[in-house]
Amino acid sequence: MSPLPSLPLGPDRLWTRNFRLFFVARTAALFGDGMIPVALTAGLLGAGRPHSSVGYALAAWMGPLALFVLFGGVLADRFTPRRMMIIADALRLIGASALAVSFAVGNPPLWAVYSLSAVAGVGAALFQPGVASTVPRVASDVQRGNAVLRVSEALMTMAGPAFAGVLVGLASAGAVYAANASTFLVSGICLFLLRLAPAPSDEAVRGTFVAELVDGWHEFRARSWLWGVIAIWTVYGFSVLGPMLPLTAVEVTEAHGSGTYGAMMAVNGAGSVVGGLLALRLRPRRPLAAGAAALTGVCVNLLVLGLGLPVFALGAGQFIAGSAFAFWLVMWSTTVQTHVPPEALNRLHAYDVAGSLLMLAAGRALAGPVADRVGAPEVLLAGAVINMLAVGVLLAARPIRRLERIG
Repeated sequence: MSPLPSLPLGPDRLWTRNFRLFFVARTAALFGDGMIPVALTAGLLGAGRPHSSVGYALAAWMGPLALFVLFGGVLADRFTPRRMMIIADALRLIGASALAVSFAVGNPPLWAVYSLSAVAGVGAALFQPGVASTVPRVASDVQRGNAVLRVSEALMTMAGPAFAGVLVGLASAGAVYAANASTFLVSGICLFLLRLAPAPSDEAVRGTFVAELVDGWHEFRARSWLWGVIAIWTVYGFSVLGPMLPLTAVEVTEAHGSGTYGAMMAVNGAGSVVGGLLALRLRPRRPLAAGAAALTGVCVNLLVLGLGLPVFALGAGQFIAGSAFAFWLVMWSTTVQTHVPPEALNRLHAYDVAGSLLMLAAGRALAGPVADRVGAPEVLLAGAVINMLAVGVLLAARPIRRLERIG
C-alpha cells in the first residue's frame, strides 16, 4: 500500500498556501546559506586572519551538521519536523546575529567565530531532516514540488554569494551576516504560519531516543533499493563528487583565471535550473533508472576538465553536469518521499544526509593530496570512469532499476 494518499495533481494545485509558505522559507534559508562562505572569507581575511582560518570556520559549520543530523532525524519524529525546523531557524538566527555584531564592532576572536559557526551547523542539522517529510505534506504533486524547490536552490546558490559579494564591497562582513540572519527570520516566520494536518509520525508511540535511532536503521536496511543507492553513493561522493569541486576550482583558475571559474559556477547553476525544469515536465515510470541514466552527464564535465579542453567546452560540461545532477536529485528525493512511510522518513533522510556529507567531505579533503601525487587530470579522468561504473551498477541492480513511481 502506498504510504501517501492520492492527491489531486496539476500546477493549479501545487501553489497552495502551505506550499507557498514552505517555498519562501526554503528559498530564504538557501539564499542565506549561500552568503556564509563569502561572509566568513571577507570577515576573517579582512581582519588579517590566516587563510587556514576560513577552512576551519567552514569545517566548524559542516562538522556539527554531519555529526548531529542523525539526532535531528529522531528529534523531528519525536517533536514534529515543523517544530524542529523553527527551532533550527531560531538557532541560526542567533548565531548569525551574534556574528553580525561581532564583525561590525571589531575583530572577533577565532574561538567565537568557530563556536558561532558550529551553532549554525547544529541548526542546519536540526533543520535538514524535516525537509524530506514536509514536502509531501505541502505539495499535492511531490515531484513537481521537488523540481520547483530544486530550481529555487540552483538560483539561490548563484544569487546568495553574488549578493554577499556586493554587500561586502558596499558595507562589511557584519552587514552580510545581518542579511544572513534576516533570511532565517523570514524562514522561521513562514514555517510558523504553516498549518499542517497531523501526520502518522506525530501521533506514534515513541520509545527511547536510542531505540528510535536503531529503529530508523532497521527501516533503512529493510529497503534494498534505498541502501543500495546510498551504498553506491558513498563511493560516488568520495571518488567523483568530492574531488570534482576543488579540482575544478584549481584547474579552471590556474588555466583561465578566477573570473572564468566564477562564470563556470554560474553556468553550472544555470544547468541546475534547466535540470529542475526538465523534472517538472518529465515523469518517468521508473524514476531512479531515469535519474541514474542522467548522471552520465556528469561524466562529460569530468572528461572536459581532465582533458584540459577550451573554455567553451568547459562551459558545456558544467551546464550538462548541472542539469544531470539536478534531475537525479529530484528523481531521488521524490522516490524517497513517496516510497518511505512518513513515520520513518525523517530518520531515513538523516542517514542519507549524514553519509553523503561525510563522504563528500572526505573526498574533498583528499582530492588535493592525491592530485599532487598523481596529477589532477588523472584524478578527474579516473572520476569519469568511476562515474560510468556507478551508473552501470545503479542500472544493473534490479531493485533500483525496476522501482516504479508512486503518484
